Amino acid sequence: MIKDNSFSGHLETRLKKGTRPLRFLIIINLICGAWYLQWRILNTINISALWLSIPLLMAEIYCYVGGLMFFIGLWNPLERNIRSLKYLQPALPEEQIPAVDVFITCYNEPVEMVEETARAALNMDYPVSKLKVYILDDGNSPEMRAMSQRLNIEDLQTPRLREEIKSISYRRSLLFANLEQVETLTPELANAQKILNRFRFKIRPDKKFTKRVLQWFEQQKPLYVPDEIWQDCYIAILEGFEHQVIKNNLQTEKQYLTLIDLIILSYGIEIKIWDNNRHYETNKLFTSPNLTGINQEDERHFKFISQVMDRYSYMSMGKQGNCLTLYKSYTPIPCVEEGAKESLIAGYLKGLTELILQFNPSLQHINQYLEQKREELLDTIKKEELKLSSLLRCSYIARPKPEGKPHHAKAGNINYAIFSGGTKGDFILTLDADHIPQPQFLQRVIPYFFSYSLMTGRYYENMIAFVQTPQAFYNLPSGDPFGHQAHLFYGLIQQSKDGMNSAFYTGTNAVLRREALVMVGLKNFAADFQKDESRLEEFDLVGGVSSNSITEDMNTAMRLHSAGWKSVYHNEPLSAGVAPDDLISTLQQRLRWAQGTIQVLLRESPLTKIGLSLGQRLQYFQTMYSYFSGFAIIIFLLCPIIYFYTGSIPVTDYDNEFAFYFVPAFILNRLTFMMASWGIPARELWRSEQYAIALFPLYIQAVVSVFSGKKLSFKVTPKQRQSGNYLRLVIPQITIIILTISGILWTGFQLIIGRYDQLNLFLLNVGWSIYNISLLLVVIKAAVWQPSEIKK
Repeated sequence: MIKDNSFSGHLETRLKKGTRPLRFLIIINLICGAWYLQWRILNTINISALWLSIPLLMAEIYCYVGGLMFFIGLWNPLERNIRSLKYLQPALPEEQIPAVDVFITCYNEPVEMVEETARAALNMDYPVSKLKVYILDDGNSPEMRAMSQRLNIEDLQTPRLREEIKSISYRRSLLFANLEQVETLTPELANAQKILNRFRFKIRPDKKFTKRVLQWFEQQKPLYVPDEIWQDCYIAILEGFEHQVIKNNLQTEKQYLTLIDLIILSYGIEIKIWDNNRHYETNKLFTSPNLTGINQEDERHFKFISQVMDRYSYMSMGKQGNCLTLYKSYTPIPCVEEGAKESLIAGYLKGLTELILQFNPSLQHINQYLEQKREELLDTIKKEELKLSSLLRCSYIARPKPEGKPHHAKAGNINYAIFSGGTKGDFILTLDADHIPQPQFLQRVIPYFFSYSLMTGRYYENMIAFVQTPQAFYNLPSGDPFGHQAHLFYGLIQQSKDGMNSAFYTGTNAVLRREALVMVGLKNFAADFQKDESRLEEFDLVGGVSSNSITEDMNTAMRLHSAGWKSVYHNEPLSAGVAPDDLISTLQQRLRWAQGTIQVLLRESPLTKIGLSLGQRLQYFQTMYSYFSGFAIIIFLLCPIIYFYTGSIPVTDYDNEFAFYFVPAFILNRLTFMMASWGIPARELWRSEQYAIALFPLYIQAVVSVFSGKKLSFKVTPKQRQSGNYLRLVIPQITIIILTISGILWTGFQLIIGRYDQLNLFLLNVGWSIYNISLLLVVIKAAVWQPSEIKK
């Protein structure tokens, strides 16, 4: 098990089970594939049909390179085991629990759908004062606004909120009671300060001021202090004042104000002489009885002081200045006179004052301390009142969308909420309108953003920019006719990306650090602004989540990674959403993914982007590379058809030698994939393979549309079924199947009547064709599929 020290105490990271055998198989598979490919290049090119042989060879090379990147990308899949927030040991202090904003992005979805998501978000297991839900309505629907207001009222009636309101109100009442006490004490302490001011003397030193200081000192003598003690203090003031104050002040033209504090306690006298002279020898800090570092002249004065005082010190006190402190203990003379009692009371007051000011070095008067406490109470009361107002936890945001200006779709919607929507949470949970979070969502994810230091014994925020969780769906029909289940991607693939610090942000079911989004967004906006200053008006739409592509999520993740931020993939379904249940919506979604990914490749290629590691470049580029597969797939589909109608084959011969090289490479490739996807139902893997092949026209369309410079727009995936028959959308696939079946029948007929005698070659191409047809049939069935049974 690999333990990640940066998450010591609440996170364990280990290699996914079975990774080491998989690595071995990957190496053998890639070697065998390269062995086959070099043989193909050197020995099997059909010179008489180069127009067919070269394209097939290029398609095979493309597939091998793609497979190479894919399997290398699976080298380091991670499994993470984390403690929930409430079970952290030691516990995360309440004041460190971050505020979280939940962004529910919507456009034209049914109000009931968004309401269900918002209710679930409000009910998540998280401190109510730290959680806010924002409905980001790009459709500006009055019904959506009314729904959010209604949710607010209902939320305030829930037991959790009522308990929180009660708790805040109680704390607020206590604070007001404390404030009243402070205000009651204010005039009393003001009078006390007047008494204490008798024992404080301010003077600007000169050569004649010593007499005034000593006269003031004589006037302060209480009856219960012995005369000889007072005389010792007199000598100490004289020596300390004349040397440390006069000498140093006369070294400069400016005369600094000197302050003397006399503190007469019941059993001791403390004298403090303050001077703000910056030319004081502040590098010499003395504490009795040590006189090291004092020159002979200074030593004479301090020896006088040491003979008459019990202890002394001379130190720089920072902004308060330099302080010479003298202390003399004594045994009080029994005394019953009224003046003695007043002096004792003044001593008690001064002692208490010194105790308070000792722990508040920035203050000089007890009045200041009281005023400080009053301000603190008022500030705390204000915070409690803000907490009350913040308990309106469901807000509605509909950004302005002026005509003729770019709105940047979902990215603009989120960015407006970040910069202009009044949101302030430390973290942002992004949810699509249909994705209903489970109560424990934040409990399971938030701990990733904190690391525990054994040296300080405290939690601190780390460099994790976002944590992505899987997408799951609750409306999948039996058999998953549209291929939405993605346990391979939201399992091994994302775990492997996580192992290279390149987990993808997929736009929903993820928590992002606001600081990371804003910092990286501003950096990229600054670069864009240098190129085009007119983009300043778009700042609040492009400054956070990337608006450079219609797949804003992947581009955002890549920017965060290139800026040095880290990511985590948490492999636990924590929400469930609605998958498109008709072909047109499915194709629209997949086309947007393909176009957006290729857009990112052209605009911010991971191969050249500064800041990405080699592993991150590999992971991003491999995903982009895969969307060019449509051109290779159509070659694989056409080869049997061309054979049936022309007799041409792309290799010199499909003989035993060909089988010797091809079969081991093919079987090893399949075995490697089977081991990599172990635990995923075979039916789901087959469905994924079918759609990877059957959507070849869509991939070709995506490449052509992006490279041709066609303007692309973000189209929201419909959340309601679009009824109808969609065979018109799969005409290329139908055409391939018709041509394939017709070719089989035609060549078979030629074989029967004796015009063709290569049975083995015919059967090989028939097998190839049946495999192709079985892959393509899935989209034709999806085009005519009608709902009957919904998986519960």
